[in-house]
Amino acid sequence: MSFIVENTSTGGDFTPVPPGLHLARCYRIVDLGTQQVEYMGETKHQRKIMLGWELHGKDDEGNELVTSRGDPLAIFKNYTLSWNEKANLRTDLQGWRNKPFTEEEMRRFDISNILGAWCMLNVIQRPGNNGKMYSNVGSIAPVPAVVKQAGLPPAVNVNQLFRLAEPDYELFETFGKGLKEKIQASPEWQALQARKGAQNGSKQAAGSSGSGFDDMEDDLPF
Repeated sequence: MSFIVENTSTGGDFTPVPPGLHLARCYRIVDLGTQQVEYMGETKHQRKIMLGWELHGKDDEGNELVTSRGDPLAIFKNYTLSWNEKANLRTDLQGWRNKPFTEEEMRRFDISNILGAWCMLNVIQRPGNNGKMYSNVGSIAPVPAVVKQAGLPPAVNVNQLFRLAEPDYELFETFGKGLKEKIQASPEWQALQARKGAQNGSKQAAGSSGSGFDDMEDDLPF
């Protein structure tokens, strides 16, 4: 089933991602559901997704971009699921592919296709509301041909796709507390749990095994 787009933070056991241009591979896409957003005193409800990348290479001091456990540093960015001309998702994806989307491409683009894709991430540091500095994905660019010709490093993380239309509960349990709570706060998650409870009740009453989430609404965005 496609993950279709409608018309940030650091990872890696808190090891900060250094600013600069880094070779990265997208390994995680998470559907966050509809989130409440406060902006300039206005409250909005927007469908959000999160993209995650593993980083490869070294910092300016020649240190490998790995955590204390030896895993690649990871960085994540949340996006509104929108094809609006000024939407960050559209801007970043067009920078990644190095050309704009056509109207036809936007109508049939499946964002899950970027899983496993390599890119160059421009990481910048910005102060948070608490005054601390945080690493953020500033922009995305394609991998230069010379880097590809030299050979890309092997992937480390397994590709992860979490969709509220068909939730992978085992994958969900691997998420951190903050990410779980964000997903659980969405009305889509709450509706799923209510439906799941109703289905379990029906199974117990009828002695039937049922069909899980096969009857999800068609108006979900992917």
